[in-house]
Amino acid sequence: MARMHRYVPGTCWIANVAEALAGLVNAAGAAAAAGRWQEAERLWAQVRTLDPGHVQALFSLGVHAFQRGDTRGALELLQAARECAPRDPMIPTTVSRVFRELGLQDQEWAAIIDALQVDPYFLPGLLGKAEFLERQRRVRTAAAVFRDALKIAPEEPQWPQALRRRLEHARDVVRNDTDELASYLAHEISATRATVDAAVADRWHEAVSILAGRTRPYHSECHQLHVPRLPALTFYDDTLFPWMGELESRTDAIKSELQDMLARRGDDFVPYIQYGPGDPVNQWDKLNHSLNWSGFHLYLHGQPVHEHLSQCPRTAAALALVDSVDIPGLCPNAMFSALAPGAHIPPHTGETNARLVAHLPLVVPDNCSYRVGYDWRKWREGKCWVFDDTLEHEARNDSGQVRVILMFDVWNPLLSLEEREMVSALASAFGKYRDETGSHR
Repeated sequence: MARMHRYVPGTCWIANVAEALAGLVNAAGAAAAAGRWQEAERLWAQVRTLDPGHVQALFSLGVHAFQRGDTRGALELLQAARECAPRDPMIPTTVSRVFRELGLQDQEWAAIIDALQVDPYFLPGLLGKAEFLERQRRVRTAAAVFRDALKIAPEEPQWPQALRRRLEHARDVVRNDTDELASYLAHEISATRATVDAAVADRWHEAVSILAGRTRPYHSECHQLHVPRLPALTFYDDTLFPWMGELESRTDAIKSELQDMLARRGDDFVPYIQYGPGDPVNQWDKLNHSLNWSGFHLYLHGQPVHEHLSQCPRTAAALALVDSVDIPGLCPNAMFSALAPGAHIPPHTGETNARLVAHLPLVVPDNCSYRVGYDWRKWREGKCWVFDDTLEHEARNDSGQVRVILMFDVWNPLLSLEEREMVSALASAFGKYRDETGSHR
């Protein structure tokens, strides 16, 4: 027997009304998007006739009334919308704009707070709060709220067009406040800072920058083995490396071998970044397989490159002086590192803070610079430095000539001999585990 459908009185009428409402809502939205405000308002009025409690219609009609200068009518419509949708933060935010137009500051502030009580991270509400404080000449408090708004906003290229102008203003206010705060802090502590040992003075420059919001703290970020509780130092004190003076004295001999390698075996300088197809290259897309950053390897991932070492006996002898790190599968590494004119090595971090990286500059044109964490430095030919490459670092060659350094790994001098053994044992065990796991796949 065929199944019979029971007829419900009014069902067709309800369906027709719902369909008509949907059509009117779409048409009203399209008219508003096209700037046909009178048509949009007429359509929203029809929606409200069919459904007096339609929140979108009440809200949109309130906005249209406000645009026409009918603030009293706007408030009535928006308050009606708010009663129907008390958890929508956009409605009290819009109400606050009407109160602002009317010059009713207490009511404006109350509406802003109402919106943020619904959603403390509502971007238009935070901007409204900061703008209110700014108009009250509470500029520093406003800057703090603008800063919060920028933290939750998308990246600048994705800023909503409707909020772009306000976000640009927020960015400018925060930038000015940051500069003023940094200058104020530096001035206030200048006398005290003068009493601090010169060897640690830079940390207080950075403390001011972090407190003012100009820069962020830089922490050790290791891609492999992280040794906990080691200090996050950018450049290490030269006195920790007793081999440094003797190495520097051999700069001319090492540079002579470098120039010979460039002349005779320049093709052996290979791209330092070599990701394979399908590998995520992240910040390395511009340098992947590029000679803009190239290396002539003497040691690579813990293994000597005998052919290259035999061609550079004086450099090999100099490297034998240093406290070379031995971490299975990872270190030592040593190479002549060449950075082409105009090249930029983007911010990145290294593999382990158990090792440090040393640079002996050999060919250094003007306008070359290096950053580790907060600290910017310029290479000086023949002057070695040692740094923690697990702190974010980058390099720039803004000159018209190639820059070349001898780059090599050394042990972190803050590790005892026993801890060095622990590092090697741990790295070796990790490598064996990965090999065994891979063999079973």
